[in-house]
Amino acid sequence: MSASVSRPQITARISDLVKKHIDPNNDPRIYWAKEVTFDYASEHSIRVDFMRYKPVNNSVSGIEKGDFYCYEVKSSEEDFHSKNGHNFIGDFNYYVMPEDVYENVKKLIPWDVGVYVPDDSSLHCVKKARRKNRTRPISVMLLMMWRSSRREIVSIRRQEREKQIDKELDDAFEKERDAI
Repeated sequence: MSASVSRPQITARISDLVKKHIDPNNDPRIYWAKEVTFDYASEHSIRVDFMRYKPVNNSVSGIEKGDFYCYEVKSSEEDFHSKNGHNFIGDFNYYVMPEDVYENVKKLIPWDVGVYVPDDSSLHCVKKARRKNRTRPISVMLLMMWRSSRREIVSIRRQEREKQIDKELDDAFEKERDAI
């Protein structure tokens, strides 16, 4: 990535590619959320950038045996070395980072954590994650994902409502102006 591209721009681009990777067709059968927070009211709260849940099937045992995939976006070496965002609590855990960052930090990546790097329009895996024994129960994991995805839905609906109100006010103002 070009040095003239800012860190927030790199993060936004990688985040868009992660969303596309997790759910390329906006499929309601793909269960995922961004910025999933755990232990919210404690001194040790953590936030996972992106999380996906993949059940074996829709039976009770298939849901119980499902896997959680966690993705942490790292836009630079400085970001990688920060204390934030190394929250690997899933069954399979990945960093997502520019290839040059990966080349510079690959020896520091835990053996069980995988890595995706972006190309022009997608992500490709340069290091496959290995299964890790998760310590949190499925009920907690799913609840935190649901809470985070619900926050996103509420935010989108609020923005849509505000746009609708603005449009109605503009239309009313336009009618009033035309009447004068």
